[in-house]
Amino acid sequence: MTYPYLEKILTARVYDVARETPLEPMPTLSQRLGSSVWLKREDLQPVFSFKLRGAYNRISQLSEDERQRGVIAASAGNHAQGVALAASRLGIKAVIVMPVTTPRIKVDSVRRFGARAVLHGDSFDDAAAHAGLLREKHGYTFIHPFDDPAVIAGQGTVAMELLRQHPDPLDAVFVCVGGGGLLGGMAAYIKRLRPEIRVIGVEPADAPSMYEALRQGRRVVLDQVGIFADGAAVRQVGKETFRLAREFVDEMILVDTDEICAAIKDVFDDTRVLAEPAGALGVAGLKKYVQREGLKNARLATVLSGANINFDRLRHVAERAEIGERREALFAVKIPERPGSFRRFCKAIGKRGITEFNYRYSDDSDAQVFVGLKLEGGDGEREDVLQRLRSDGYAVLDMTDNEVAKLHLRHMVGGHASHVEDETLYRFEFPERPGALLNFLTRMGADWNISLFHYRNHGAAYGRVLVGMQVPVTDAERFRRFLDEVGYPCWNETANPAYPLFLR
Repeated sequence: MTYPYLEKILTARVYDVARETPLEPMPTLSQRLGSSVWLKREDLQPVFSFKLRGAYNRISQLSEDERQRGVIAASAGNHAQGVALAASRLGIKAVIVMPVTTPRIKVDSVRRFGARAVLHGDSFDDAAAHAGLLREKHGYTFIHPFDDPAVIAGQGTVAMELLRQHPDPLDAVFVCVGGGGLLGGMAAYIKRLRPEIRVIGVEPADAPSMYEALRQGRRVVLDQVGIFADGAAVRQVGKETFRLAREFVDEMILVDTDEICAAIKDVFDDTRVLAEPAGALGVAGLKKYVQREGLKNARLATVLSGANINFDRLRHVAERAEIGERREALFAVKIPERPGSFRRFCKAIGKRGITEFNYRYSDDSDAQVFVGLKLEGGDGEREDVLQRLRSDGYAVLDMTDNEVAKLHLRHMVGGHASHVEDETLYRFEFPERPGALLNFLTRMGADWNISLFHYRNHGAAYGRVLVGMQVPVTDAERFRRFLDEVGYPCWNETANPAYPLFLR
């Protein structure tokens, strides 16, 4: 087929509201990957997403009658903001139907632009169906988020800018995919002007609608989609976007939640911007491609497609980023239940930083410890640690890729231990450096048994640690001397009302 989108993209009306965003190098990621990486900063648009381009291009082409009747859209958030702002600039009434799962920051933004936000259903498809009913009832013009030639052409202007900003050779461009509008527009433009550049789409592994469509040679409807990357949570790609992908896209890559979280951290490290999960898909796919192909000195570009992230989601992102980068390992380790065994275990770990340490006394034979370790050498180092611990006689289960452990068990280790005697509960602040825990345990010696331990690295200068120790009343004075010698700030929490409710 010929390339009808070239003229559509070159003449797209987007710059009444959109900005030409910069293409910036990612020096930190480039150095780590051994290749040159550039980032197209669509997070700098007025709605913090590329979606404004396609929405405005489509709405600007409405007839006078259509403008009078108003527009309606269904969106997980970013298209909604684009339609709301475009309609506001053109003086057109806008109604936006959004899934109830849409991040609050996007809903609030739509309302700020003067559009009416209607929350309906759990997915884009639910919202789209409801929008269709409202369109029939009120005569609105439906502004599709991706399966519309004018929308696709508007998104394609991202590629027009990118190639102009980087006239030198490029090996590949990585594009996030939800319904496929950005991918279709960019691929059609790039392949017309620079066919040697590989165009690679990136989707969440739990929402692989374009991946499955291309694999099966037809559009498919996924039974369900994950909503972590809500901007890409689409059960079925568009008819037109699928056609464009089949013609112009070289391949699709799937990335999991941990890889997306790691990519968000990569973007932050190089830009100090917090990408939303869908916005970081391109970076995640780029990294996976480089690793898979063993690339060196490649020239790669991707799009930071959006930065509309809910603040409360940062907790989950931070929790999973290090695992996604293979810089943290999680182990379940069985150690003897006796004084001094924690110290011996820490010596076996060596000088590695501990990111997490959870334990609660259960019985007098063995203790189950949930431990997280910092890694510098990725999966190879993780295997080395496993072998070392096993050679030292420890029973170890690798939990690094265990979803239940990562999501739940790490927060649930503990519980009541009513039969433990002489337990004293203390809260400590440890210096956040390798060896701080070992120093504590070495000074403690084998005098008192540890019956509870909880620590999680939060990136602060001091680690917050909760420790239960079996200290008979007759040892009270000696125990106080031990605390003075250690010198870590501490507070006796034995009288804390939460202690008998959940721990003792």
